[in-house]
Formats: sequence, C-alpha cells, structure tokens
Amino acid sequence: MSADNQQERLKLANWIVGFVDGEGCFSVSIFKNRTSKSGFQVMPEFVVTQGQKSISVLEDIKTFFGCGSIFVNRRHDNHKENIYRFCVRSRNDLYEKIIPFFRENSLRTSKQNDFILFCEVVEMMRNSHHLTLEGLEKIRQLKNPQRLYAEPHIGEDIVRTL
Repeated sequence: MSADNQQERLKLANWIVGFVDGEGCFSVSIFKNRTSKSGFQVMPEFVVTQGQKSISVLEDIKTFFGCGSIFVNRRHDNHKENIYRFCVRSRNDLYEKIIPFFRENSLRTSKQNDFILFCEVVEMMRNSHHLTLEGLEKIRQLKNPQRLYAEPHIGEDIVRTL
C-alpha cells in the first residue's frame, strides 16, 4: 500500500470511528428459541443507522469492512424518510473484522464501554459459553449491568436488548 493510500485509509478509519461514535451501536440480544439447546438464542450485532438520503454513507462503511448487509426500516409514522441499517451479525465477521478494527481504532465516547462488553460476549460465544444456562446468565449480566437486580434471570422467560 502506498503512503497516499495509507493516509487515505487512516482518514477513512478516523471518520468511521467518529461516525460510529454518533450513529452506531454494539448490541447483544437474547431471544427465546425453541430450536436451540438452551431454549435461547444470543445475537450480537454491530449496527450503524442513517436516513434514506444518506444511505451512501452506509454503503461506504459496508465496502470498508467488506461484510454486513443494509436493511430498510420502513417508517409508518409522521417521518417521510425511511431509516436504513448497516448490520453485521456474522460472528466470524464480528470477530475477524469489526472487533479488530475498533480495538485498533478506539471509540472516543462512552460507546467504548459498550464495545468492551460486546467483545466479551462475542468471545464467550466463540468459546460456546452461550450454549449453557450459566453462560447465558453471565451474558445477561454483562449486557445490562445497571439492571442486574431488576431483570429476571435467564431461566425466567426473558427477551432483552442492550
């Protein structure tokens, strides 16, 4: 890679960090799923949202990471513009592309704390901890530490999102 290309990539990386700090999220959801061994499914995802007029930004981010998909969230309220989501759900892509990027290029807002917890959950899943009730409970505690005592435990019929 030439020096010019390295400088452009660095500028783009810094722009992506700032953009994600404002418009992105690192989410972990736990859903009931009768087909899974534990009865629950854990779904980590990296998401960046934008209005329809700025969808090209999401396409640029998708190209930069080389993974993910863009989905439309159709609005049925008084807004005239649909919302679009760039979303990475593949655990492999999260582990090999998204997480290394944000480890090398730190977020600058409190979103960095969300990222650290997100990384811990993805690592637990990589080690199959999400397949046990004990692992699911640990993930629940990680994703909502401020509500730890207010939420039911995994075995008590929950559906929550970070």
